[in-house]
Amino acid sequence: MNLRELHLAARPLAFLDRHAARSPGVLELRSTPHRRLLVSDPAAIRWIFRGDARFAHPGSRTLAAVLGGRSLVWADGPRHAAYRRGLLPVLRGTRLDGYRDTIDGVVQAAVDELVVGSVVALTQWMRRISLRVMVRVVLGTGDEALATRFDSWIHRELVSGWRNLVRRRSRGRRTRSDPWLDEKLVKAASAAGGTGSTALATLLREVARDERELRDNLVTLLFAGYETTASAAAWVLYHLHRDPALLAEVRAEAEAAADDGADAEAVPLLDAVVHEALRLNPPALWAGNRVVVDEDEFLGVRVTPGTVLTPAIHLAHRDPRQFPDPLRFDAGRFHRTTIPGDRYFPFGGGLRRCLGAELATLELRMVVVAVLRRTRLRFLDVSEAAASVRGHTSAPGHGLRVVVTACHP
Repeated sequence: MNLRELHLAARPLAFLDRHAARSPGVLELRSTPHRRLLVSDPAAIRWIFRGDARFAHPGSRTLAAVLGGRSLVWADGPRHAAYRRGLLPVLRGTRLDGYRDTIDGVVQAAVDELVVGSVVALTQWMRRISLRVMVRVVLGTGDEALATRFDSWIHRELVSGWRNLVRRRSRGRRTRSDPWLDEKLVKAASAAGGTGSTALATLLREVARDERELRDNLVTLLFAGYETTASAAAWVLYHLHRDPALLAEVRAEAEAAADDGADAEAVPLLDAVVHEALRLNPPALWAGNRVVVDEDEFLGVRVTPGTVLTPAIHLAHRDPRQFPDPLRFDAGRFHRTTIPGDRYFPFGGGLRRCLGAELATLELRMVVVAVLRRTRLRFLDVSEAAASVRGHTSAPGHGLRVVVTACHP
């Protein structure tokens, strides 16, 4: 690992922001023993996504140590295809209706717990909500002890900055698991199912070849489904409360909507706010490493086997050529218009696009609608939110606190 890679690993947001203006779309992170290129040009990113089948996907050392070596995130070929065939149909379109009651029940219960005058750490509160949702979606259970243990373990293992870098380099790719948690997850997955069950664990059981693979993919779905959604929800509420006029418009839209926010067409302005928040603050800073297997041509240059290509979502979304005045929050970019899939990649793309993208945006709308309808929040400092990184996930830091000024049934 050279100095440039060291800085990216230790302080990713600072590194990316420092190179945003000077990067021509491709930044070389290293030249030997194999080149590694950080790619932010949208056309180049689309080329990578379109060619996903011809790349290897080793993943990141940090996440591999937590998710495990047999996670679907870095599976290739038939194994990856088997997981996508099993999971994707139930995570899109009308099949998502089966999760609405689950999301609504968790969100309403969380709002019920709020007390006027209390101070809430917004990011942590959103993590608790999203994790409760995902435990029910994945395992079909409301096991609070399991959820609490999982959140504590993730927090401990994905400490950001230099400390995490040292741990990553010293412990390599060995999976850092919690034996108690692993046992609970596998047992819960084995018990999931029954008539009418929508628990994703039933599908994972059908594809996994053994308990270790089942464990790795239970952890993968729980982590991917709660960490990124919670981060996005916190950013949405933050950006809304920075603009009182926009907040008033979105609240009026939410209160007038006939449903719970599940239908994007019923809350088009809120849906636009969600997508703009995902543009400006994409939960995943990059879309995973791709390794060139056979000699190929990339941006007019021959690339040799072993070259690593890393699509940088954070940089692509802040490219002024694609999004004028990119640091300005402007929901109008997505209001009642086609979402520009050729330059907007909050959920990655290609064969590796996030399986839960539609579930995540559904949950985001429902969470925000419930919060706006039933509460009034005052941010203690809405002028600036310092982002923090856990693994490769960006979220508002622990200092983002709100005071509950009103609650409604």
